[in-house]
Amino acid sequence: MELTIHQNTAQHRFETTINGFTAFIQYHLFQGGIAYVHTEVPPELEGQGIASQLAKYVLDYARTEHLKVKPLCPYVHAYMKRHPEYNDLL
Repeated sequence: MELTIHQNTAQHRFETTINGFTAFIQYHLFQGGIAYVHTEVPPELEGQGIASQLAKYVLDYARTEHLKVKPLCPYVHAYMKRHPEYNDLL
């Protein structure tokens, strides 16, 4: 499933809404970087690969914006371990 993901700057998160349910990765900006602090996928959307698509999107965003990443969220941290092509962002 192809997701439409957008940045919600007011709530400091990248999010997607499917069938009225919103999944997101929350972030905090810091000097020269971005910290991903929480990933949430509602139970109604679990098991569809949404969290991994969100993680890929936010890491690609950090790369495009030349930001260093602090993966404080356990999910984003685990995703980065499984995808070493993002190690340069640490």
